[in-house]
Amino acid sequence: MTSPQPSDAHSSGSDFASPGGPLPRHVAIIMDGNNRWAKARGLSGVRGHHAGVEAVRATIRRAAQRGIETLTLFAFSSENWKRPKAEVSALMELFLLALKREVGKLHENGIRLSVIGDRTAFSSSIQKHIERAEAKTQGNRRLHLVIAANYGGHWDITCAARRLAERVAAGQLDPQSIDEQRLESELCLSGDAPVDLCIRTSGEQRISNFLLWQMAYAELYFTPLLWPDFDGDALDLALTDFQRRQRRFGMTDEQIEAQQGA
Repeated sequence: MTSPQPSDAHSSGSDFASPGGPLPRHVAIIMDGNNRWAKARGLSGVRGHHAGVEAVRATIRRAAQRGIETLTLFAFSSENWKRPKAEVSALMELFLLALKREVGKLHENGIRLSVIGDRTAFSSSIQKHIERAEAKTQGNRRLHLVIAANYGGHWDITCAARRLAERVAAGQLDPQSIDEQRLESELCLSGDAPVDLCIRTSGEQRISNFLLWQMAYAELYFTPLLWPDFDGDALDLALTDFQRRQRRFGMTDEQIEAQQGA
């Protein structure tokens, strides 16, 4: 589904016109459109990524205000290494800068930070700052902010299957005991609620190998906004749209009505 424009919203940080349905516990966002935003303004792609940082800040603030439990942001996919070397290098510099500058603010606001993905491709400095940030904020409970960096859903599931196979080969695990719950326990974000709402900006309508297992029953929301133009009001529009939807999980209308009336 494609969203209305944020100018149609009447919400603010303190005024949320909620239709009354439950809010998502876990929101995942594919942040897309930085390069197109910059190109439309005659700027370099790197400038677009820098502009996207403010959209990240605004989204985190509003998610915390709304009581979202987990916010997962797709910052860098395993396929993004194919981009021009200069852009990848600039993205790595921006990632390191954000780790240095933003973690203190996150900690002050009770936000826990986790980074998921294959860290081995990152520099030792980035890996070190990720570990420090996670350790510093691990006790925070207001919001779990997850940054997916060098992440891919296929990689996540493959790694989980490999770990289980190694335990079977070592005689530590009976193959017959492997079920959905056992596999899920080996995935990234195994301790968090499944994704309820996935938002993608820039008008593209695909999930691009993002949290494939965790988004099995997620509601999908697509907005034409380019990521640097996304803000708290745009998030509120997505949340309001989510609240108006009826989530079936395979049930009929009658079953849902009976469940709600119980």
